[in-house]
Amino acid sequence: MKKKEGENQTSITEFILLGFGDLPGLQILFFLLFLGIYLLTMVANTLIVVLVVADRHLHTPMYFFLGNLSCLEIGYSSTILPRILDSFLTGSRTVSVTSCMVQFYWFGVLLTVECYLLASMSYDRYLAICKPLHYATLMNGKFCIQLAAGSWLSSFFILAIIIYLVSQLAFCGPHEIDHFFCDLTQMIERSCSDTTVVNLATLIFSSTNIIVPFLLTLSSYICIISTILRISSTTGKQKAFSTCSSHLIVVTIYYGTLIAIYMLPNTGALRILNKFVSVFYTVLTPLINPLIYSLRNQEVKEALKRTLPKCRIDPSIQRN
Repeated sequence: MKKKEGENQTSITEFILLGFGDLPGLQILFFLLFLGIYLLTMVANTLIVVLVVADRHLHTPMYFFLGNLSCLEIGYSSTILPRILDSFLTGSRTVSVTSCMVQFYWFGVLLTVECYLLASMSYDRYLAICKPLHYATLMNGKFCIQLAAGSWLSSFFILAIIIYLVSQLAFCGPHEIDHFFCDLTQMIERSCSDTTVVNLATLIFSSTNIIVPFLLTLSSYICIISTILRISSTTGKQKAFSTCSSHLIVVTIYYGTLIAIYMLPNTGALRILNKFVSVFYTVLTPLINPLIYSLRNQEVKEALKRTLPKCRIDPSIQRN
């Protein structure tokens, strides 16, 4: 820590992420559990990306967005989990203020992109079910690329503004953050500067980039369900619902846990519950999403059957 000129407060340069340090007897168990989750997440999402790229049957808008989502989940897990694993293994919970800002920047970017991608996938399903005759025209390759690029670029820009504002703050403690990653709210609470601007910017951007995509996703599914209910045949209803069931489950899990995080007060005993719910959407969701798409999606299963035989080594090559 260092003394700021002309002030009595001390400006801290490091935070301590308390994480799950209050459970010392479970550190090795947690390490093995989180390591397993991380490795499975990497394998499952990488497999989805490979299938989407390699199998021409999956060269459609829905799977283009799914490939983007899997790339995002790989980055999402890599932003959070290596730091957690290191703290379990070494007991080190100290992180510099700069490193904390970098971690939150990437976490915030990927969180925002996921909201936009889920909204884009919902719009894709809306067009496929509610506007089938216009689907090919409206959801063309160029438009898909524009939606994906817009999601990524706008997220990079928006989070850069927030991080710039946070970087102008002086942090005077306490230097403990009662979380397993650099939570922006707790970082701002530890500032001895005027946080009015950064709080306002965070409120505006979070409302725009989380609530608006959520409302777009919700309205898309209201229209989708309304259209499905008007289908006369039971077989037709089942076929229409099967095309969006996997995505609907992913959306429900993601926004359900995200809303729970923001509804739970981050104080007192509820802070512990908040921390464990956070594990679900930061650690488990990147693993659950590819599993849902691979286990519930017939096209992905068929692509897996077509691709796996190509990866086998010819016995004659092995003998040579």
